[in-house]
Amino acid sequence: MPEFRYVTLDVFTDRPFGGNQLAVFPDASGIPEAALLDITREFNYSETTFCYPPADKAHAARVRIFTPGAEVPFAGHPTVGTAIALHALGAAPESEAKLILEEGVGPVPVAVRGGRAAPFAKFSVAKLPEIGTPVPTRNTLAEILSLTPDDIVGGTSAPQAVSCGLPFVIVGVKSIKALSAARVRMDRWDDTLRTSPARDLFVFAADAEAGATHYRARCFVPGFAVLEDPATGSANACFAGFLAARSHDRDGTLSWTVTQGVEMGRPSRIEIDADKANGAITDIRVGGHAVFVMEGSIRIP
Repeated sequence: MPEFRYVTLDVFTDRPFGGNQLAVFPDASGIPEAALLDITREFNYSETTFCYPPADKAHAARVRIFTPGAEVPFAGHPTVGTAIALHALGAAPESEAKLILEEGVGPVPVAVRGGRAAPFAKFSVAKLPEIGTPVPTRNTLAEILSLTPDDIVGGTSAPQAVSCGLPFVIVGVKSIKALSAARVRMDRWDDTLRTSPARDLFVFAADAEAGATHYRARCFVPGFAVLEDPATGSANACFAGFLAARSHDRDGTLSWTVTQGVEMGRPSRIEIDADKANGAITDIRVGGHAVFVMEGSIRIP
C-alpha cells in the first residue's frame, strides 16, 4: 500500500495552535485523482494542498488546493503555508527566496523569509481586484448574519463583492461587538447567496484600540463547506483591494493589519498591502508567519 508524506502547519500565526491549519503534500505525483478530496476530508482542515512538478521548470511547484467541499483555483493561507513548507524542505531553508507557485488562478509569486522559529511569506495576487455582481441589500445581509441593518456599514463603504481569483462579499460592521455577535443563518444564506457567484462573506470592523490601520475580521465560507475560517488570505486580498479603492491616496503603498479567528479560539495576524499609481491599484500582497506542527505519511488503498 503506497504511502505519501505530508506536513502540517498553522498559518498566519507565530505560535502553534493558532492561525489556520494546513496540510501540505510536497510530492503528490502518485496520489490517485479520486483520493484527493477524500484525503482533504480526512484532515478536515479548511484546505489541503497537493504539490506536483511545475509546467515551468523555473517555478517551485504546481499546487492544487482543496477544501472539504471542492477544489479551488486560489487561496491565501495555502499559498503562504505551501511556500514556507517547500522552502523549508529545500536546500537552503534559513535563506530568503522568491518562489512561484502554479495555481489554478495562474502563477503566484511568493517571497519567503526562512528560519526555524516562525518563517514568513508574502504573496502577490495573480489577479488584481475585480468588482463582482451586485450583493444583497443591507437588510438581507443583516438577516444572513443574525445582525440588524443598523449594524451594517453603508455609504461609500457599503457591502461589495470583490474577487482576486476567488470572490467574497465584503461586509463592514460598525463595531467589534457586532462582529463577534455575527452568526450565519443557513436558511437565509440558502435563499440568497448559495447560487450567487460571490457566496462567501468576509465581515470586518475597525479596531481603533489597536491602531488606525488595524481591523478585526471573520470569514464565513459555507459555499466550500467551511462555516467559518480562522484566517483567509484570499479574502484579505479582496479586502486590501476594497480598502485601497476607497483610500484618497493615489500613489504609494498602503498597509494594514487584520486579526481574524479570535472568535474561533485561533487568533491569526495577516499583513496586507496595496500599491497604487495614479489612483489605480497595481499590486496586492498578503503575508504572515507559519509554524510547523506535524509530519507523517498517509496510506492510500
